[in-house]
Amino acid sequence: DIQVKGQSTVKVILEEDTETLDEVVVVGYGVQKKSDVTGAMARVGSEELNTRPVNNAFEALQGKAAGVDITSSERPGTVGSIRIRGNRSISASSDPLYVVDGVPLSAGGIETINPRDIESIDILKDASSTAIYGSRGANGVILITTKRGKAGRLALNYSGSVTLENLKDKSPAMSASDYITWRRWAYYNSDPVNNPRGDQPNYDKDQIYFAASGDPAALANVNKGWSNGTWDESKVTDTDWADIVTQTGITHEHTISGSGGNETAQAFFSVGYLNNQGTQKGQEYERYNFSMSVDLQVKPWFKMGGSINGSWAVQDYGYSRTGQSSGSGPVDIYSAAKAIPRFGVPYDEEGNIITNPCGSTTNVYTVIDEWNKSTDNRQTFRALGSFYGQFDFGKIWAPLEGLSYKISFGPDFRHYRQGIFISKDSAVKMGSKNYAKYATDRYLSWTLDNQINYNKTFGKHNLGVTLLQSASKYNKESGSESANAIPNENFEWYNMGSVDITDAATYGAGMSTGMSENQLASYMARVNYAYNDRYLLTVSGRYDGSSVLADGHKWSFFPSAALGWRIDQEDFMKDISWINQLKLRFGLGTTGNSAVSAYSTLGNIQSFYVPFGSTLTPAYATNEPYYTSSQVKMANKNLGWEKTTQYNYGIDFSFLNGRISGSMDIYHSNTNDLLLSMTIPTLTGFNSTYANVGKTKNFGVDLSLNLVPIQTKDFEWSSTINAAYQKDEILELANGKQDDISNAWFIGESINVYYGIANDGLWQESDAAEMAKFNANGHKFEAGMVKPVDQDGNYIIDSNDRIILGNKNPKWVLGWSNTFNYKGLELGIELNGRFGYIVDTGGEGQNGMYNQREINYWTPDNTGADYQKPIYSTAGGDAYSSLLGFKDASFIKIRNISLGYNFNSKALKNIGISSLKLYAQAKNIGNLYSSVDFMDLDLGTTYYNRGFTFGLQVGF
Repeated sequence: DIQVKGQSTVKVILEEDTETLDEVVVVGYGVQKKSDVTGAMARVGSEELNTRPVNNAFEALQGKAAGVDITSSERPGTVGSIRIRGNRSISASSDPLYVVDGVPLSAGGIETINPRDIESIDILKDASSTAIYGSRGANGVILITTKRGKAGRLALNYSGSVTLENLKDKSPAMSASDYITWRRWAYYNSDPVNNPRGDQPNYDKDQIYFAASGDPAALANVNKGWSNGTWDESKVTDTDWADIVTQTGITHEHTISGSGGNETAQAFFSVGYLNNQGTQKGQEYERYNFSMSVDLQVKPWFKMGGSINGSWAVQDYGYSRTGQSSGSGPVDIYSAAKAIPRFGVPYDEEGNIITNPCGSTTNVYTVIDEWNKSTDNRQTFRALGSFYGQFDFGKIWAPLEGLSYKISFGPDFRHYRQGIFISKDSAVKMGSKNYAKYATDRYLSWTLDNQINYNKTFGKHNLGVTLLQSASKYNKESGSESANAIPNENFEWYNMGSVDITDAATYGAGMSTGMSENQLASYMARVNYAYNDRYLLTVSGRYDGSSVLADGHKWSFFPSAALGWRIDQEDFMKDISWINQLKLRFGLGTTGNSAVSAYSTLGNIQSFYVPFGSTLTPAYATNEPYYTSSQVKMANKNLGWEKTTQYNYGIDFSFLNGRISGSMDIYHSNTNDLLLSMTIPTLTGFNSTYANVGKTKNFGVDLSLNLVPIQTKDFEWSSTINAAYQKDEILELANGKQDDISNAWFIGESINVYYGIANDGLWQESDAAEMAKFNANGHKFEAGMVKPVDQDGNYIIDSNDRIILGNKNPKWVLGWSNTFNYKGLELGIELNGRFGYIVDTGGEGQNGMYNQREINYWTPDNTGADYQKPIYSTAGGDAYSSLLGFKDASFIKIRNISLGYNFNSKALKNIGISSLKLYAQAKNIGNLYSSVDFMDLDLGTTYYNRGFTFGLQVGF
């Protein structure tokens, strides 16, 4: 209130509203003021999403929402995983439901959407808010709202960035000289009577150790160290194979958008381009995006509009295991390069590529030119639409004020093509026949919603009613063909007709096609009621029917209810000026999961072959009936919904004019009738079936805290902390309270655990008496070998000594963002972390042949080592070496540091620019803390990409 007092001119300066609880957020099938929301949810706006350039929306979300855990992927075009409030299901999918502009997605996620086209991401976390989506809301709901036109002047915006990245390895492979010494120790430990110690080089022995492999060039390189008659490791050529396959990755992305409109028509259009060249040769991702939306107020009582988001993406996946000679080994070209011992050289004296460097004992092939010999090309086209028409009956007849009807239609089309060709000279095939594969998938789904809304205020009473009838359908067609020994390697996968599919012995050709469909029908009702803006009530119910479940069990009802109390609106709070907003929430609801394959409730026909004589093709020539290796599950005519009931207790707050604000939620959930595969007697003709058996529970805490520690005229420091704790537990399984050891599922334990034999470090010479007791029972323990823990004390290490080693999933997930603003200068720092879990690093085999990363291994002079002694053995060396691979895992990672400058808008107006920002960012700077020093625990690998970004945002 301002007293005029006869003044003809009154000067008013508006301050920015920092009370974020008054913002409008997207909820299921509508929007609400955040102050009126009764469920647990989190919102990430476009400003937060675009604080740093990212390749997909998953990366933009990481660390920005409490209770949302996102893992990363460094391979261009490949996304990580996302979990909302941990796991509840054991076998069914734990992926959340994605809804883009009101359209639930049936195939894939949001990775194809340009992050710069996203206006906001709202995450529904508790069952009282996700139950509105019924059968698909069990794992949380992610609501994507894309940008639309707004009434006002036309606006043109450009944003672009260039990122330079290099691969950093926290645990590189042994140098050539270190490997040679390590291998000498391996020979000594395998036969100390006939071999000298590893630190006592012997020329004659080296001729045996390194000639047996059959690579004369590698032996010649070792002999360089003996050129003066005594060993000099500095003379040996150290081939950095990893450096051969890496490069500076360059990513550039550009988006141009235009928007504008008036009170009757608004439009938005954008085009985007992304090119992400990986730090590993052969990996690249290119994506084109377009987005368009139009909203028309055709009549005062009728509004219509629509949007289309389209993308075309090409991914060169790079080195992969598809079509390889064996099912295990490196999964990318960098790992393949690290597997080659560095005393091997890439070329012989004539300059020819050495196919098998270091010879047969190392069982590795060269990676020289591998990016040209192994091709995995993937193309994806996606078009996602959302169209609506809305009638406001109150504009037609005044007594119907507040009543409206909306019809929405959302089609989703996705086409995927994969072409693979692997040359016979590739490290993947190891000299065998070449391989080609051509596969396509076509997805088409649609959702049709009929929605009636009624919103009315009666004095102090505010009422909102939503009624919905929804139908959706999903259809997928797939085809695939593959073959070996393509006659002309230039054909790649483009001439599969050149293969004689009847000659299985030569070509091993395979061909398959498939089609899958499912449907979902739904009816929903929701009531929102508020009294005097203080007491809030939300009640909803959804009735869903899914075609994938058994007859008589397809339909189920999913109710929810939530209460809210805005304490800050009470009269007794009027004089407490430091409390701006304070709201208590309680909600409960039931959601469902029908995430089993279509037709899994039906009895399928299974083919098998019974030979008569020897006239069959070689693939089926046998004296016994040939059965397919995978058994079809028996039909379960009673298979129904997996259901989760969740309780949520929450508080939202804002103090000191928004200087301190946030929310805290405590939840616990119970999941019943788990969709599990269970073993059944084989006399039925089957060995397993899907059934509704088992129970789990989940408990957790989500905390979001927004702070403004310093706020002056020119300087502001704002900080956001998102932390989440969660613990899941198995209550029952297929056989009640009985553990399922084969699947590592245990009553009273988390769903995902490591189960195995614990270790107590390494045996030492002082343990000779104890080792003798084990060795008397058939073990062959020696000093320097791994010391397993004998849990039952019988001096025999067997399956009875296995225990639960730890949880695979983190108990705590943390995100912390800090922004410092001084006039136009802006500094941002983002951190994220995980705590309280176990990782399996695989241990170190150390059998003296295959390449080894740099480690601290046991020798008679280094008894306090981290890892066991190497033992040359084709049988695998120390049988318990893998036990040392289990590590307690926790980390805090500096994901991003950015520095930007926002130019003064008044000065820009003179040159026709409304806004201009220049910025530079550093990505993956390092860890503030990591319990495992040789790994990037965020990625689960020893290597990661570190880079620098330079960007520009300009508006006209």
